[in-house]
Amino acid sequence: MQGGKRASRKLVHDVSKPPNSVPQESECYEGESLVRLLKLIQREIVSARSLHGDSLPEKLWFKQQFSIGVNEVTRVLERMAPRANMGIFPQQPHILCGNSKVPSVQLQVILLAADCNPRWLIKHLPGLALSRNVPVIFVKDKKGGSLRLGELVKLKTAIAVGIKAKGNIINQLMDKILHGDEVDLLKLSETPEAPRQ
Repeated sequence: MQGGKRASRKLVHDVSKPPNSVPQESECYEGESLVRLLKLIQREIVSARSLHGDSLPEKLWFKQQFSIGVNEVTRVLERMAPRANMGIFPQQPHILCGNSKVPSVQLQVILLAADCNPRWLIKHLPGLALSRNVPVIFVKDKKGGSLRLGELVKLKTAIAVGIKAKGNIINQLMDKILHGDEVDLLKLSETPEAPRQ
């Protein structure tokens, strides 16, 4: 053995590959890239919220835009039809044969705390998301990914946050992130914020 050290496996690698499944393309954000990602999403949340004129209470508005928590994200994914032959964008309408209804809620992407403990809480989500063609973005932070996701949706913690496909500015930002438009994202994050009064 050279150097006496073995290569360690990343936690994200283990979580993102459920047994007997095709590996899912996913990203893990940590460090500076995580801070930049969360700042961009937070900015779009504030913009989307201001467009509605704060007509709804904050808690209700967040429920309309996001599925928050492992149970809620699982429930929404299970209600979505498996989309083996569908396009990759959840916003695209699709037709089901027979008396089946199209679920009213579609997820565009799932933000998942990769460093959650115990790990079995989220073990089923990557495989379920893969079967519904919903991409998963893993979040890992020294402070705790669930704490960072909780801050995003104004809660103490959130292990999983599903962003609902509503066609709003949050979804447009997530499309850019999913398509790897890193140059545009860097420009967006570097624009100075207006000073608070």
